[in-house]
Amino acid sequence: MAKKVTFMCTAFRDGFQSVFGARVLTNDFLPALEAARDAGIQYFEAGGGARFQSLYFYCNEDAFDMMDAFRKTAGPEANLQTLARGVNVVGLESQSSDIVDLHAKLFKKHGITTIRNFDALNDVNNLIYSGQCIVDAGLKHQVCITLMELPPGCTGAHDADFYVATLQAILDAGIPFDAVCFKDASGTATPSKVYETIKRSRKILPADAFIHFHTHETAGVSVLANKAAIDAGANAIDLSMAPCSGGTCQPDILVMWHALRGSEYTLDVDIEKVRAAEEVFKDCMSDYFLPPEATAVEPIIPWSPMPGGALTANTQMLRDNNIMDKYPAIIQAMGDVVRRGGFGTSVTPVSQFYFQQAFNNVMFGPWEKIAEPYGKMVLGYFGKTPVPPDEEIVRAAAEQLGLEPTTRPPLEINDEDPLKGIEAARKTLQKNDLPQSDESIFITAACGEKGITFLKGEAKVGVRKVEKKEEPAAAASGPEHFKISVDGKNFNLTLDGDRATVNGKSFQVSLETADAASAGAGSSSATATATPVTSQMPGAVLRILAHAGDHVNEGEGVLVIEAMKMEVQIAAPVTGVVRNVVVQKGDHITTGQILAEIDA
Repeated sequence: MAKKVTFMCTAFRDGFQSVFGARVLTNDFLPALEAARDAGIQYFEAGGGARFQSLYFYCNEDAFDMMDAFRKTAGPEANLQTLARGVNVVGLESQSSDIVDLHAKLFKKHGITTIRNFDALNDVNNLIYSGQCIVDAGLKHQVCITLMELPPGCTGAHDADFYVATLQAILDAGIPFDAVCFKDASGTATPSKVYETIKRSRKILPADAFIHFHTHETAGVSVLANKAAIDAGANAIDLSMAPCSGGTCQPDILVMWHALRGSEYTLDVDIEKVRAAEEVFKDCMSDYFLPPEATAVEPIIPWSPMPGGALTANTQMLRDNNIMDKYPAIIQAMGDVVRRGGFGTSVTPVSQFYFQQAFNNVMFGPWEKIAEPYGKMVLGYFGKTPVPPDEEIVRAAAEQLGLEPTTRPPLEINDEDPLKGIEAARKTLQKNDLPQSDESIFITAACGEKGITFLKGEAKVGVRKVEKKEEPAAAASGPEHFKISVDGKNFNLTLDGDRATVNGKSFQVSLETADAASAGAGSSSATATATPVTSQMPGAVLRILAHAGDHVNEGEGVLVIEAMKMEVQIAAPVTGVVRNVVVQKGDHITTGQILAEIDA
């Protein structure tokens, strides 16, 4: 009789992250979840990872509400699993002890069964407390070791010896767990290494230990890697459903079922019901923009390596900022960033740190501008990297960020930080006249300013859907509608007789008022007597630090923009008085765009 292989359906979490940059509205996918449930699937990835922050950042939805809806739809018996990043929980920044503990309690409250818990640096110290919190909250803990293949020509760490030693350190630390996962987010670990790692791990684990293997199809070897893991003794693998399968995501359930036909293994599913569920899922997602890179194997990924879960999230941001043409150069630059950064596994948040630094190296010149998260990683503020980072990069990070290298545990540092933790979140909520529920506290801690924006009801939807072309209407009298772009900023223009409406503001049409409309909508034309403050890169205005009439010194911050999940301060080029700021918070800006004017 064929051996039954357990699988978790990742379509509604990692699938969304790997294909749509995690930007999917809850009500759009629930019919597909219902169909998957009716097909007999009872083990789902249901949240966490990028599907926490993305709901607040891009969907204007509450992740806790999404988890509640997921549980209601999947049913009371389903095993719902989320993804956590050790002491980073579900954010890019590491957190204090009380927030790490609150994360576990809230996810239990909102219907989660299991949390897969990993540290991108494979620093076991970051898994001890976070793992204990998960177990204490009454959840199942799937402790994780993160895998990847180093770029060709690199040696040190990320071999079977390193992974088995990490597992032994987990066992020696006494971390409680219900399962062990080997997670390859970039899909680059060679099948032979997967086999050797799991085979050797099986020997040092208790006989009844449950081993789970996770990979992506990005490099084209996921089916072979899954088979290698099963042959070596893994109990479970991760699979997805079309249209969120293959390419940057996990292999499809149908593909893996077919690959195992006639072997000693079986997925034990009603494959025809799964096929039907996939058709429902395709229909649910038919309005969403499907990035071409999400559906393809990328042969150069082993030279990066860029995980599927980060690849489309980053290409979506590049598209949003009209710089998708920079993507090949950024991917090429990632190899050097990984090589000199200490070999943290390319999985969130470290994969984002790598991408941000590669982005900076392309936009500003190699190592001219250290991305703060990458710099803090090489300086030790996220834990110990598998190998020491390049000394030259460490010195550059220390100088540019004004920080000294550290070997202190992140939790210890964060617990001393007055800007982190539950009390800091309470103060922020109180300052903004917002309720101080446990959920609001956690949203504030994990999502920062964007979390507050959501809680205040000011968040915007940034989901990418296909714009359906409308049939041209017959010529008729009445208003005409246009979409126009000025200096990289988009406007909705309506013309009706002698009236023009620009982004909701109405003007009488004349040369004078047309100029006024342009200025009112945020024109960025500088006068000859003022010094312009321009943007070094595309992004969105996050904070305005100086206003009209304020005196600023050369080098002092005028605005902060967000680009590629980084905060970038735009400094005054001269000393003087701010004449005006011609952009608003939330505006999308382009490289070289004028943001403010200063009278020197």
